[in-house]
Amino acid sequence: MTVSKERQHIFIYAAALAALVLFLKWMEWKFLLANNSIEIYIGLIALFFTILGIWIAKQLIKPKVEIKVVEKEVLVYPSPEIDEAMIEKLELSAREYEILQLIAKGLSNDGIAKTVFLSVSTVKTHVSNLYFKLDVKSRTQAIEKAKQLKIIA
Repeated sequence: MTVSKERQHIFIYAAALAALVLFLKWMEWKFLLANNSIEIYIGLIALFFTILGIWIAKQLIKPKVEIKVVEKEVLVYPSPEIDEAMIEKLELSAREYEILQLIAKGLSNDGIAKTVFLSVSTVKTHVSNLYFKLDVKSRTQAIEKAKQLKIIA
């Protein structure tokens, strides 16, 4: 495809004008930078420190929360049926069984004593007997074992 001479001159003229406009814009930019260089540098430094200050403030304000996930196996007993034969096998008295139920509710020795109208030392004796009969060393172990044996709900 041949381009006519007239169109060729138009393209050359357009390219020359575009080059001249680019040169003039470059000179204008260079002139702008030369005359306002201090202001531009001060503005860039101010912008840098503003961004740095915002970043530091966010780091200082950020809450320092540590999340720990603890997994523990929890035994779930679907049926609240009480195994009366197991209560007899362990030879739990009615009062010991009543105190075991109150321990399972989370009452302290003092709370149990007030509930069943006994002295604290008597409650401690019953709790000690429960530990021995259930072969445990703490209240939580006693509750867990009692639930395993299906003697409490």
